[in-house]
Amino acid sequence: MEGIQTIDIQLPLDQSTERDQWHLEAARALGLSSDLITEVRIIKRSIDARQRTIKVQLRLEVGIQSPLPVKEHPSPPNHTLPPHAPKVIIVGSGPAGLFGALRFIELGWCPIVLERGKDVSARRFDLAPILRHGKVIEDSNYCFGEGGAGTFSDGKLYTRAKKRGPVSDVYRTLVAHGAPEEILIDAHPHIGSNLLPNVVRAMRQSILQAGGEVHFKSKVTDFLIQGTQIRGVIVNDRDTFEANHVILATGHSARDIYQILHAKNLLLEPKPFAVGVRIEHPQPLIDRYQYHLREEEPRPLLLPAASYRLATKIRDRGVHSFCMCPGGFIVPAATENDEVVVNGMSLSRRDSPYANSGMVVTVEPEDTETFRSEFGPLAGIAYQKVLEQAAKHAGGGGQVAPAQRVTDFLQNRCSQDLPKTSYHPGIRSTPLLELLPADISGRLKEGLQQFGKQMRGYITEEACLIGFETRTSSPVRIPRDPSSLQHPQVKGLYPCGEGAGFAGGIVSAALDGIRCAEAAAATK
Repeated sequence: MEGIQTIDIQLPLDQSTERDQWHLEAARALGLSSDLITEVRIIKRSIDARQRTIKVQLRLEVGIQSPLPVKEHPSPPNHTLPPHAPKVIIVGSGPAGLFGALRFIELGWCPIVLERGKDVSARRFDLAPILRHGKVIEDSNYCFGEGGAGTFSDGKLYTRAKKRGPVSDVYRTLVAHGAPEEILIDAHPHIGSNLLPNVVRAMRQSILQAGGEVHFKSKVTDFLIQGTQIRGVIVNDRDTFEANHVILATGHSARDIYQILHAKNLLLEPKPFAVGVRIEHPQPLIDRYQYHLREEEPRPLLLPAASYRLATKIRDRGVHSFCMCPGGFIVPAATENDEVVVNGMSLSRRDSPYANSGMVVTVEPEDTETFRSEFGPLAGIAYQKVLEQAAKHAGGGGQVAPAQRVTDFLQNRCSQDLPKTSYHPGIRSTPLLELLPADISGRLKEGLQQFGKQMRGYITEEACLIGFETRTSSPVRIPRDPSSLQHPQVKGLYPCGEGAGFAGGIVSAALDGIRCAEAAAATK
Protein backbone atom coordinates (compact mmCIF):
# COMPACT_ATOMS: atom_id res chain seq x y z
CA MET A 1 0.00 0.00 0.00
CA GLU A 2 1.35 3.41 -0.92
CA GLY A 3 0.04 6.85 -1.72
CA ILE A 4 -1.66 9.60 0.27
CA GLN A 5 -4.46 9.22 2.81
CA THR A 6 -6.38 11.74 4.88
CA ILE A 7 -7.35 10.60 8.37
CA ASP A 8 -8.82 12.05 11.57
CA ILE A 9 -7.25 11.24 14.92
CA GLN A 10 -7.72 12.38 18.49
CA LEU A 11 -4.88 12.92 20.96
CA PRO A 12 -4.58 14.07 24.57
CA LEU A 13 -3.57 17.71 24.80
CA ASP A 14 -0.03 16.99 25.99
CA GLN A 15 0.65 14.71 22.99
CA SER A 16 -1.06 16.84 20.35
CA THR A 17 2.09 18.66 19.21
CA GLU A 18 4.35 15.59 19.05
CA ARG A 19 5.04 14.55 15.46
CA ASP A 20 6.18 11.09 16.51
CA GLN A 21 2.79 10.57 18.08
CA TRP A 22 1.10 11.68 14.86
CA HIS A 23 3.05 8.95 13.01
CA LEU A 24 2.07 6.27 15.53
CA GLU A 25 -1.61 7.24 15.53
CA ALA A 26 -1.68 7.48 11.73
CA ALA A 27 -0.19 3.98 11.45
CA ARG A 28 -2.68 2.64 13.99
CA ALA A 29 -5.63 4.28 12.21
CA LEU A 30 -4.54 2.87 8.85
CA GLY A 31 -3.59 -0.56 10.20
CA LEU A 32 -0.01 -0.22 9.01
CA SER A 33 3.45 -0.55 10.46
CA SER A 34 4.74 2.87 11.50
CA ASP A 35 7.84 2.49 9.33
CA LEU A 36 5.58 2.61 6.27
CA ILE A 37 4.50 6.17 7.18
CA THR A 38 6.88 8.42 5.29
CA GLU A 39 5.45 11.80 6.21
CA VAL A 40 2.54 13.32 8.14
CA ARG A 41 1.15 16.83 7.76
CA ILE A 42 -1.57 18.50 9.82
CA ILE A 43 -4.37 20.08 7.78
CA LYS A 44 -7.02 20.77 10.44
CA ARG A 45 -6.95 21.22 14.22
CA SER A 46 -9.64 21.73 16.85
CA ILE A 47 -9.93 21.37 20.63
CA ASP A 48 -12.49 19.10 22.27
CA ALA A 49 -12.93 20.42 25.81
CA ARG A 50 -16.25 18.77 26.59
CA GLN A 51 -14.68 16.48 29.18
CA ARG A 52 -12.20 16.98 32.01
CA THR A 53 -9.50 15.30 29.89
CA ILE A 54 -9.09 17.68 26.99
CA LYS A 55 -8.47 16.15 23.57
CA VAL A 56 -7.28 17.66 20.31
CA GLN A 57 -8.87 16.60 17.03
CA LEU A 58 -6.38 16.47 14.17
CA ARG A 59 -6.94 15.88 10.50
CA LEU A 60 -3.75 14.56 8.96
CA GLU A 61 -2.49 14.09 5.44
CA VAL A 62 -0.40 10.93 5.47
CA GLY A 63 2.24 9.85 2.97
CA ILE A 64 2.50 6.04 2.81
CA GLN A 65 5.82 4.82 1.41
CA SER A 66 6.06 8.11 -0.47
CA PRO A 67 6.56 11.74 0.49
CA LEU A 68 3.73 14.23 0.50
CA PRO A 69 3.64 16.78 -2.32
CA VAL A 70 5.65 19.92 -1.59
CA LYS A 71 3.41 22.32 0.28
CA GLU A 72 2.77 25.51 -1.64
CA HIS A 73 2.91 28.59 0.55
CA PRO A 74 0.43 31.30 -0.50
CA SER A 75 2.14 34.25 -2.13
CA PRO A 76 0.83 37.69 -3.12
CA PRO A 77 -0.65 37.99 -6.63
CA ASN A 78 1.55 39.31 -9.40
CA HIS A 79 -0.80 40.98 -11.84
CA THR A 80 -0.27 43.98 -14.09
CA LEU A 81 -3.31 45.73 -15.50
CA PRO A 82 -3.35 46.70 -19.17
CA PRO A 83 -3.19 50.45 -19.93
CA HIS A 84 -6.88 50.78 -20.82
CA ALA A 85 -8.41 48.44 -18.27
CA PRO A 86 -12.05 49.35 -17.51
CA LYS A 87 -12.40 51.31 -14.27
CA VAL A 88 -14.59 50.53 -11.30
CA ILE A 89 -15.09 52.64 -8.18
CA ILE A 90 -15.04 50.85 -4.83
CA VAL A 91 -16.35 52.88 -1.89
CA GLY A 92 -14.73 51.58 1.28
CA SER A 93 -11.54 49.65 2.05
CA GLY A 94 -12.85 47.06 4.47
CA PRO A 95 -12.70 43.36 3.61
CA ALA A 96 -15.47 43.65 0.99
CA GLY A 97 -13.68 46.53 -0.74
CA LEU A 98 -10.17 45.06 -0.57
CA PHE A 99 -11.09 41.55 -1.67
CA GLY A 100 -13.37 42.98 -4.34
CA ALA A 101 -10.48 45.11 -5.64
CA LEU A 102 -8.12 42.12 -5.81
CA ARG A 103 -10.72 40.08 -7.69
CA PHE A 104 -11.33 42.92 -10.14
CA ILE A 105 -7.60 43.02 -10.87
CA GLU A 106 -7.61 39.27 -11.58
CA LEU A 107 -10.46 39.91 -14.04
CA GLY A 108 -8.59 42.74 -15.79
CA TRP A 109 -10.41 45.71 -14.23
CA CYS A 110 -8.79 48.74 -12.61
CA PRO A 111 -10.23 49.36 -9.12
CA ILE A 112 -10.32 52.90 -7.71
CA VAL A 113 -10.71 52.44 -3.95
CA LEU A 114 -12.07 55.47 -2.08
CA GLU A 115 -11.65 55.44 1.71
CA ARG A 116 -13.04 58.20 3.93
CA GLY A 117 -10.47 57.46 6.65
CA LYS A 118 -6.70 57.31 6.72
CA ASP A 119 -4.22 54.59 5.87
CA VAL A 120 -3.82 51.95 8.55
CA SER A 121 -0.58 53.43 9.97
CA ALA A 122 -1.97 56.94 10.38
CA ARG A 123 -5.26 55.50 11.58
CA ARG A 124 -3.55 53.86 14.55
CA PHE A 125 -2.41 57.27 15.82
CA ASP A 126 -5.98 58.56 15.60
CA LEU A 127 -7.08 55.96 18.16
CA ALA A 128 -5.04 57.69 20.88
CA PRO A 129 -7.33 60.73 21.30
CA ILE A 130 -10.42 58.57 21.75
CA LEU A 131 -8.68 56.34 24.30
CA ARG A 132 -6.91 59.09 26.25
CA HIS A 133 -9.17 62.09 25.93
CA GLY A 134 -12.51 60.70 24.78
CA LYS A 135 -12.37 62.67 21.54
CA VAL A 136 -13.55 60.93 18.36
CA ILE A 137 -11.90 61.80 15.07
CA GLU A 138 -15.03 61.25 13.06
CA ASP A 139 -13.55 59.86 9.85
CA SER A 140 -10.64 57.95 11.42
CA ASN A 141 -11.44 55.72 14.38
CA TYR A 142 -12.20 52.12 15.32
CA CYS A 143 -14.86 51.92 12.57
CA PHE A 144 -13.50 54.11 9.75
CA GLY A 145 -10.18 53.85 7.94
CA GLU A 146 -8.16 51.37 5.93
CA GLY A 147 -9.22 47.80 6.66
CA GLY A 148 -12.63 48.76 8.06
CA ALA A 149 -14.04 48.02 11.50
CA GLY A 150 -12.45 44.56 11.68
CA THR A 151 -8.87 45.84 11.61
CA PHE A 152 -8.87 46.98 15.23
CA SER A 153 -11.57 44.68 16.57
CA ASP A 154 -10.02 41.27 16.83
CA GLY A 155 -9.78 39.72 13.37
CA LYS A 156 -11.95 36.68 14.02
CA LEU A 157 -12.45 34.66 10.85
CA TYR A 158 -15.35 32.49 11.99
CA THR A 159 -18.00 32.22 9.30
CA ARG A 160 -21.16 30.24 8.65
CA ALA A 161 -20.42 30.24 4.90
CA LYS A 162 -20.71 26.69 3.56
CA LYS A 163 -18.62 27.03 0.40
CA ARG A 164 -15.33 25.84 1.82
CA GLY A 165 -13.38 26.42 -1.39
CA PRO A 166 -14.06 30.17 -1.52
CA VAL A 167 -13.57 30.44 2.26
CA SER A 168 -10.22 28.69 1.95
CA ASP A 169 -9.28 31.10 -0.84
CA VAL A 170 -9.98 34.04 1.48
CA TYR A 171 -7.74 32.51 4.15
CA ARG A 172 -4.97 31.85 1.63
CA THR A 173 -5.14 35.44 0.40
CA LEU A 174 -4.77 36.68 3.97
CA VAL A 175 -1.78 34.37 4.54
CA ALA A 176 -0.23 35.52 1.26
CA HIS A 177 -0.34 39.04 2.66
CA GLY A 178 1.20 38.20 6.03
CA ALA A 179 -1.44 36.52 8.20
CA PRO A 180 -0.15 33.55 10.24
CA GLU A 181 -0.39 30.19 8.45
CA GLU A 182 -2.21 28.74 11.47
CA ILE A 183 -5.45 30.25 10.15
CA LEU A 184 -5.36 27.60 7.40
CA ILE A 185 -5.66 24.76 9.91
CA ASP A 186 -7.37 26.14 13.03
CA ALA A 187 -11.06 25.36 13.41
CA HIS A 188 -11.71 28.88 14.74
CA PRO A 189 -9.03 31.01 13.08
CA HIS A 190 -8.10 34.42 14.41
CA ILE A 191 -5.48 36.93 13.29
CA GLY A 192 -5.44 39.61 15.99
CA SER A 193 -5.64 43.38 15.91
CA ASN A 194 -1.87 43.69 16.24
CA LEU A 195 -1.22 41.67 13.05
CA LEU A 196 -4.10 42.79 10.84
CA PRO A 197 -2.68 46.25 10.03
CA ASN A 198 0.32 44.70 8.26
CA VAL A 199 -1.97 42.34 6.33
CA VAL A 200 -4.18 45.22 5.22
CA ARG A 201 -1.16 47.30 4.22
CA ALA A 202 0.19 44.43 2.11
CA MET A 203 -3.17 44.01 0.36
CA ARG A 204 -3.10 47.69 -0.54
CA GLN A 205 0.38 47.23 -2.00
CA SER A 206 -0.89 44.38 -4.19
CA ILE A 207 -3.62 46.66 -5.53
CA LEU A 208 -1.21 49.52 -6.23
CA GLN A 209 1.50 47.35 -7.78
CA ALA A 210 -1.01 45.93 -10.23
CA GLY A 211 -2.04 49.42 -11.34
CA GLY A 212 -5.09 50.02 -9.16
CA GLU A 213 -5.69 53.16 -7.12
CA VAL A 214 -6.31 53.73 -3.41
CA HIS A 215 -7.33 57.18 -2.16
CA PHE A 216 -7.49 58.02 1.55
CA LYS A 217 -9.37 60.88 3.23
CA SER A 218 -11.76 60.56 0.29
CA LYS A 219 -15.29 60.64 1.67
CA VAL A 220 -18.05 60.06 -0.85
CA THR A 221 -20.55 62.90 -0.46
CA ASP A 222 -22.79 62.32 -3.47
CA PHE A 223 -23.56 59.89 -6.27
CA LEU A 224 -23.68 60.87 -9.93
CA ILE A 225 -26.75 59.21 -11.42
CA GLN A 226 -27.97 59.87 -14.95
CA GLY A 227 -31.44 58.48 -15.45
CA THR A 228 -31.13 54.97 -14.05
CA GLN A 229 -27.36 54.62 -14.61
CA ILE A 230 -24.59 55.36 -12.09
CA ARG A 231 -21.91 57.58 -13.60
CA GLY A 232 -19.59 58.12 -10.66
CA VAL A 233 -19.30 59.80 -7.27
CA ILE A 234 -18.42 63.15 -5.70
CA VAL A 235 -15.70 63.05 -3.05
CA ASN A 236 -15.28 65.62 -0.27
CA ASP A 237 -17.96 67.79 -1.93
CA ARG A 238 -15.57 68.78 -4.72
CA ASP A 239 -13.76 66.00 -6.58
CA THR A 240 -15.40 63.85 -9.25
CA PHE A 241 -14.57 60.21 -9.94
CA GLU A 242 -16.32 58.76 -12.98
CA ALA A 243 -17.14 55.12 -13.71
CA ASN A 244 -20.19 53.14 -14.80
CA HIS A 245 -19.72 50.60 -12.01
CA VAL A 246 -19.65 51.49 -8.30
CA ILE A 247 -19.22 48.91 -5.54
CA LEU A 248 -20.73 50.33 -2.36
CA ALA A 249 -18.83 48.63 0.48
CA THR A 250 -18.95 51.22 3.24
CA GLY A 251 -19.51 49.13 6.39
CA HIS A 252 -22.33 49.27 8.94
CA SER A 253 -21.47 52.66 10.46
CA ALA A 254 -21.43 54.89 7.36
CA ARG A 255 -24.80 56.41 8.25
CA ASP A 256 -24.31 59.39 5.96
CA ILE A 257 -24.34 57.06 2.94
CA TYR A 258 -27.80 55.78 3.87
CA GLN A 259 -28.95 59.37 4.31
CA ILE A 260 -27.64 60.38 0.86
CA LEU A 261 -29.42 57.45 -0.79
CA HIS A 262 -32.62 58.14 1.16
CA ALA A 263 -32.56 61.81 0.12
CA LYS A 264 -32.40 60.64 -3.51
CA ASN A 265 -35.51 58.50 -2.93
CA LEU A 266 -33.56 55.32 -3.62
CA LEU A 267 -34.97 52.15 -2.17
CA LEU A 268 -33.74 51.17 1.29
CA GLU A 269 -35.16 48.52 3.60
CA PRO A 270 -35.17 48.15 7.38
CA LYS A 271 -33.65 44.89 8.60
CA PRO A 272 -33.16 43.13 11.94
CA PHE A 273 -30.12 44.01 14.03
CA ALA A 274 -29.22 43.65 17.71
CA VAL A 275 -28.33 45.90 20.62
CA GLY A 276 -27.19 45.32 24.18
CA VAL A 277 -24.06 45.55 26.28
CA ARG A 278 -20.53 44.22 26.57
CA ILE A 279 -20.16 41.75 29.42
CA GLU A 280 -16.66 41.42 30.87
CA HIS A 281 -15.31 38.64 33.11
CA PRO A 282 -11.86 37.75 34.39
CA GLN A 283 -10.44 35.41 31.75
CA PRO A 284 -9.41 32.77 34.36
CA LEU A 285 -13.06 32.41 35.34
CA ILE A 286 -14.03 31.54 31.74
CA ASP A 287 -11.01 29.22 31.46
CA ARG A 288 -12.04 27.40 34.64
CA TYR A 289 -15.50 26.66 33.35
CA GLN A 290 -14.66 25.81 29.74
CA TYR A 291 -11.58 23.71 30.54
CA HIS A 292 -12.87 22.10 33.77
CA LEU A 293 -10.04 23.53 35.84
CA ARG A 294 -9.94 23.50 39.62
CA GLU A 295 -9.90 26.74 41.61
CA GLU A 296 -6.57 28.53 41.04
CA GLU A 297 -5.43 25.83 38.58
CA PRO A 298 -3.63 27.62 35.74
CA ARG A 299 -4.66 27.13 32.13
CA PRO A 300 -2.28 24.71 30.36
CA LEU A 301 0.11 26.57 28.08
CA LEU A 302 -1.06 24.60 25.03
CA LEU A 303 -4.62 25.87 25.43
CA PRO A 304 -5.76 29.24 24.10
CA ALA A 305 -7.77 31.63 26.23
CA ALA A 306 -11.21 30.04 26.42
CA SER A 307 -14.19 31.47 24.58
CA TYR A 308 -17.92 30.77 24.72
CA ARG A 309 -21.10 31.08 22.70
CA LEU A 310 -24.47 31.51 24.36
CA ALA A 311 -27.86 31.88 22.71
CA THR A 312 -31.54 31.59 23.56
CA LYS A 313 -34.87 32.96 22.40
CA ILE A 314 -37.13 34.95 24.70
CA ARG A 315 -40.58 36.10 23.57
CA ASP A 316 -39.74 35.73 19.87
CA ARG A 317 -36.45 37.64 20.09
CA GLY A 318 -32.96 36.22 20.15
CA VAL A 319 -30.65 36.91 23.09
CA HIS A 320 -27.07 35.88 22.38
CA SER A 321 -23.39 36.49 22.85
CA PHE A 322 -21.73 38.37 20.00
CA CYS A 323 -18.10 38.83 18.93
CA MET A 324 -16.69 37.11 22.01
CA CYS A 325 -13.11 38.26 22.66
CA PRO A 326 -11.11 35.90 24.93
CA GLY A 327 -8.06 37.55 26.43
CA GLY A 328 -9.25 40.80 24.94
CA PHE A 329 -10.19 44.42 25.54
CA ILE A 330 -13.31 46.53 25.31
CA VAL A 331 -12.79 49.53 23.02
CA PRO A 332 -14.73 52.72 22.18
CA ALA A 333 -16.34 52.34 18.75
CA ALA A 334 -18.19 55.66 18.44
CA THR A 335 -18.02 57.50 15.13
CA GLU A 336 -19.35 60.84 16.41
CA ASN A 337 -18.63 62.85 19.54
CA ASP A 338 -22.19 62.87 20.85
CA GLU A 339 -22.30 59.10 21.43
CA VAL A 340 -20.70 56.23 23.34
CA VAL A 341 -20.46 52.83 21.64
CA VAL A 342 -18.46 49.81 22.83
CA ASN A 343 -16.97 46.88 20.97
CA GLY A 344 -14.39 44.17 21.66
CA MET A 345 -10.94 43.27 20.31
CA SER A 346 -8.09 40.86 20.99
CA LEU A 347 -4.44 40.77 20.08
CA SER A 348 -3.01 37.66 18.43
CA ARG A 349 -1.74 36.31 21.77
CA ARG A 350 -5.10 36.84 23.49
CA ASP A 351 -3.26 37.35 26.74
CA SER A 352 -5.29 40.09 28.41
CA PRO A 353 -6.61 39.08 31.88
CA TYR A 354 -10.13 39.85 30.69
CA ALA A 355 -12.74 38.10 28.56
CA ASN A 356 -15.50 40.17 26.97
CA SER A 357 -18.44 39.56 24.71
CA GLY A 358 -21.36 41.42 23.33
CA MET A 359 -24.58 40.31 25.01
CA VAL A 360 -27.35 41.50 22.73
CA VAL A 361 -31.04 41.26 21.95
CA THR A 362 -32.50 41.10 18.44
CA VAL A 363 -34.38 44.19 17.27
CA GLU A 364 -36.91 43.57 14.49
CA PRO A 365 -38.09 46.38 12.19
CA GLU A 366 -41.45 46.53 13.99
CA ASP A 367 -39.60 47.33 17.24
CA THR A 368 -38.49 50.66 15.75
CA GLU A 369 -41.98 51.71 14.71
CA THR A 370 -41.99 54.86 16.87
CA PHE A 371 -39.19 56.26 14.69
CA ARG A 372 -40.74 55.23 11.37
CA SER A 373 -42.85 58.32 10.65
CA GLU A 374 -39.85 60.66 10.96
CA PHE A 375 -37.01 58.50 9.68
CA GLY A 376 -38.68 56.00 7.35
CA PRO A 377 -36.33 53.07 6.52
CA LEU A 378 -33.63 54.70 8.68
CA ALA A 379 -35.68 54.15 11.85
CA GLY A 380 -33.22 51.55 13.10
CA ILE A 381 -30.38 54.08 12.93
CA ALA A 382 -32.44 56.53 15.00
CA TYR A 383 -33.10 53.74 17.50
CA GLN A 384 -29.36 53.04 17.79
CA LYS A 385 -28.54 56.72 18.10
CA VAL A 386 -30.90 57.26 21.05
CA LEU A 387 -29.12 54.50 22.98
CA GLU A 388 -25.68 55.81 22.04
CA GLN A 389 -26.54 59.34 23.16
CA ALA A 390 -28.05 58.03 26.39
CA ALA A 391 -24.79 56.18 27.07
CA LYS A 392 -22.83 59.37 26.38
CA HIS A 393 -24.95 61.37 28.83
CA ALA A 394 -24.82 58.67 31.53
CA GLY A 395 -21.04 58.33 31.19
CA GLY A 396 -20.66 61.97 32.06
CA GLY A 397 -18.18 63.01 29.39
CA GLY A 398 -15.65 61.86 26.84
CA GLN A 399 -15.98 58.17 26.13
CA VAL A 400 -16.63 57.12 29.73
CA ALA A 401 -19.25 54.36 29.51
CA PRO A 402 -22.16 53.50 31.82
CA ALA A 403 -21.64 50.22 33.65
CA GLN A 404 -23.14 47.93 36.27
CA ARG A 405 -22.18 44.66 37.93
CA VAL A 406 -24.26 41.89 36.36
CA THR A 407 -25.51 40.82 39.81
CA ASP A 408 -26.76 44.34 40.50
CA PHE A 409 -28.41 44.54 37.07
CA LEU A 410 -30.37 41.37 37.82
CA GLN A 411 -31.36 42.68 41.28
CA ASN A 412 -32.36 46.16 40.04
CA ARG A 413 -29.87 47.95 42.26
CA CYS A 414 -27.17 50.49 41.56
CA SER A 415 -23.59 49.22 41.83
CA GLN A 416 -21.77 50.84 44.74
CA ASP A 417 -18.48 50.10 43.06
CA LEU A 418 -17.31 48.48 39.83
CA PRO A 419 -14.68 45.83 39.05
CA LYS A 420 -11.51 46.64 37.16
CA THR A 421 -11.98 46.78 33.42
CA SER A 422 -10.02 46.67 30.17
CA TYR A 423 -12.04 49.64 28.87
CA HIS A 424 -9.43 52.38 28.83
CA PRO A 425 -11.65 55.52 28.78
CA GLY A 426 -13.26 54.38 32.04
CA ILE A 427 -16.68 53.34 33.33
CA ARG A 428 -19.26 54.96 35.58
CA SER A 429 -21.81 53.20 37.76
CA THR A 430 -25.24 53.57 36.18
CA PRO A 431 -28.52 51.65 36.53
CA LEU A 432 -28.67 50.35 32.96
CA LEU A 433 -32.35 49.44 33.27
CA GLU A 434 -33.12 53.16 33.22
CA LEU A 435 -31.35 53.61 29.89
CA LEU A 436 -32.39 50.50 27.97
CA PRO A 437 -35.83 50.07 26.40
CA ALA A 438 -37.95 47.77 28.55
CA ASP A 439 -38.24 45.10 25.84
CA ILE A 440 -34.43 44.96 25.62
CA SER A 441 -33.67 45.05 29.34
CA GLY A 442 -36.35 42.49 30.20
CA ARG A 443 -35.13 39.97 27.65
CA LEU A 444 -31.52 40.67 28.56
CA LYS A 445 -32.24 39.89 32.22
CA GLU A 446 -34.00 36.64 31.38
CA GLY A 447 -31.26 35.64 28.96
CA LEU A 448 -28.52 36.28 31.52
CA GLN A 449 -30.39 34.25 34.12
CA GLN A 450 -30.62 31.33 31.68
CA PHE A 451 -26.96 31.59 30.77
CA GLY A 452 -26.03 31.62 34.46
CA LYS A 453 -27.69 28.21 34.80
CA GLN A 454 -25.94 26.87 31.70
CA MET A 455 -22.49 28.19 32.57
CA ARG A 456 -21.54 27.91 36.23
CA GLY A 457 -19.99 31.11 37.54
CA TYR A 458 -21.16 33.28 34.63
CA ILE A 459 -23.32 35.38 36.97
CA THR A 460 -20.80 36.73 39.43
CA GLU A 461 -19.86 39.92 41.28
CA GLU A 462 -16.75 39.97 39.11
CA ALA A 463 -18.73 40.36 35.86
CA CYS A 464 -19.55 43.82 34.58
CA LEU A 465 -22.01 45.06 31.96
CA ILE A 466 -20.78 48.05 29.92
CA GLY A 467 -23.04 50.03 27.59
CA PHE A 468 -23.81 50.01 24.81
CA GLU A 469 -23.10 47.51 22.02
CA THR A 470 -25.19 48.91 19.16
CA ARG A 471 -23.15 48.31 15.98
CA THR A 472 -23.58 44.54 15.69
CA SER A 473 -24.81 44.95 12.11
CA SER A 474 -26.49 47.46 9.88
CA PRO A 475 -30.16 48.18 10.67
CA VAL A 476 -30.61 49.03 6.98
CA ARG A 477 -30.37 46.90 3.86
CA ILE A 478 -29.56 48.47 0.51
CA PRO A 479 -31.46 46.08 -1.76
CA ARG A 480 -30.04 44.50 -4.89
CA ASP A 481 -31.21 42.23 -7.66
CA PRO A 482 -30.47 38.62 -6.64
CA SER A 483 -28.95 37.81 -10.04
CA SER A 484 -27.14 40.93 -11.20
CA LEU A 485 -26.42 42.21 -7.63
CA GLN A 486 -27.22 45.74 -8.81
CA HIS A 487 -29.53 48.11 -6.98
CA PRO A 488 -33.01 47.64 -8.48
CA GLN A 489 -33.27 51.33 -9.40
CA VAL A 490 -29.67 52.14 -10.40
CA LYS A 491 -27.69 50.17 -12.97
CA GLY A 492 -24.05 49.78 -12.11
CA LEU A 493 -24.51 50.37 -8.36
CA TYR A 494 -23.62 47.26 -6.38
CA PRO A 495 -24.54 47.32 -2.66
CA CYS A 496 -21.94 45.11 -1.02
CA GLY A 497 -20.82 43.67 2.29
CA GLU A 498 -21.88 44.33 5.84
CA GLY A 499 -23.00 47.93 5.36
CA ALA A 500 -25.42 46.91 2.63
CA GLY A 501 -26.83 44.12 4.78
CA PHE A 502 -25.31 41.16 2.91
CA ALA A 503 -22.51 40.07 5.25
CA GLY A 504 -21.75 39.74 8.93
CA GLY A 505 -17.99 39.58 9.49
CA ILE A 506 -14.60 39.66 7.82
CA VAL A 507 -14.92 36.44 5.81
CA SER A 508 -18.52 36.88 4.66
CA ALA A 509 -17.78 40.49 3.68
CA ALA A 510 -14.71 39.38 1.73
CA LEU A 511 -16.75 36.72 -0.07
CA ASP A 512 -19.43 39.27 -0.93
CA GLY A 513 -16.82 41.66 -2.29
CA ILE A 514 -15.51 38.91 -4.56
CA ARG A 515 -19.05 38.02 -5.64
CA CYS A 516 -19.90 41.63 -6.50
CA ALA A 517 -16.67 42.01 -8.48
CA GLU A 518 -17.51 38.94 -10.54
CA ALA A 519 -21.08 40.14 -11.13
CA ALA A 520 -19.93 43.61 -12.21
CA ALA A 521 -17.18 42.29 -14.48
CA ALA A 522 -19.72 40.05 -16.19
CA THR A 523 -21.85 43.07 -17.22
CA LYS A 524 -19.22 45.14 -19.03
